[in-house]
Amino acid sequence: MEFGPLIKFYRTQKGITQKELAAGICSIPHLSKIENNSKDANKETISLLLERLEVSFEEMEEKEELIKSLLKDFGEKINFYLREEIEITFKRLKEIEHVIPFSAHMYSYELYKYRYLLFKGLLSEAEAQRDILYKQKKNFSQHERYLFRYYNAVFLILKGQFKKADVIFDELFLENNNEAVNGEFLYHWTFVKSSLDQPGHAIHFGRQALQIFMNQHNFYRILHTLMVLGINYSRSSIYEEAQVCFNHLIRNAELLKEERMLPQIYHNMGYLQDRMNNVKDALMYYEKSLSLQSIKNQHYFVTLYAIGEIYYNLNIMERAKECFLLIKSLSKETGVKKQSLLSNFYLIHMESPEKAMKFLEAKVIPYLESAKEHKDDLTRYYKLLSENYNQNGKYLEAVNYLSKIT
Repeated sequence: MEFGPLIKFYRTQKGITQKELAAGICSIPHLSKIENNSKDANKETISLLLERLEVSFEEMEEKEELIKSLLKDFGEKINFYLREEIEITFKRLKEIEHVIPFSAHMYSYELYKYRYLLFKGLLSEAEAQRDILYKQKKNFSQHERYLFRYYNAVFLILKGQFKKADVIFDELFLENNNEAVNGEFLYHWTFVKSSLDQPGHAIHFGRQALQIFMNQHNFYRILHTLMVLGINYSRSSIYEEAQVCFNHLIRNAELLKEERMLPQIYHNMGYLQDRMNNVKDALMYYEKSLSLQSIKNQHYFVTLYAIGEIYYNLNIMERAKECFLLIKSLSKETGVKKQSLLSNFYLIHMESPEKAMKFLEAKVIPYLESAKEHKDDLTRYYKLLSENYNQNGKYLEAVNYLSKIT
């Protein structure tokens, strides 16, 4: 505990002058040096000054230990994704926040506050906290510098800047191999690799994260990691492993009351069944997902579009048209562009395949390329355009789109 600044804090708070506080204990210059941390004082002097301020020396030492204990507890609760307990611990820290700047844990607390704001998804507040921390980073310990960079990578994930986040993870892994090999770090890196459409890397880091979380009995993070693994097994056509992941998720999401995850679990299981050509199962899981979602949620459009596409491929045009028209109507209110464009493509295709191909090339492809969508989406439409040009004897254009696939 930095007792000098703490004494100054309580003295000014109580409106006591240095002369009044120092009387009979030490000289005024001596007190001034203590308050400015330019001179060490013995325990007896500190105790007498605190006693006059009606602050207990032992209480201050206890608070130092309490801060240390609460910060450790807070870190563990974040790692175990225990939402309610995180709030309780953070509230307790806020109650003694006025003392924390005088402790040895000032920067750790500010870093954990940054992590809390990221956990809550309060990005503008998190950005302001990041800027405050950036100005203080020269005073950080090695571990605090590691945490700051790691949390910055998490911030970039939430901003959708996955390439920048990946660079930080790669640097931290090389520089701090011992610290970096923990479940949270590996989980976030798995998420980044998945978002960058690198399923091989995502599976590699995801398996490591999963093993750590299983050893810790970290049940919520096990579910989160299984979700990312299941998605990447599906993309990599490792269907048996993907099915194991999603079956496990479905069984345990209700047990842990993770109802917010169920729509995503059902959707991803539907995607897997669709890839396996189990169309009836795919529709069943997509419909389950849709029934649990808010109609104006972006994920609602993704699931509804997947259902429409299945009906289109089954040549059940009326049902497909219903889905695509609903997306077109709702997207005007919500501004969802991708599913709106793709739905328009299919609606045009029902009337005129030739016009649909022009729309695909002029509107859909440029959007998907600029939005840096997953390769699977682009590959499908590249192939479609290539086949269309090939059928019309435009071989150069056909080869051009085929070359984009590779």
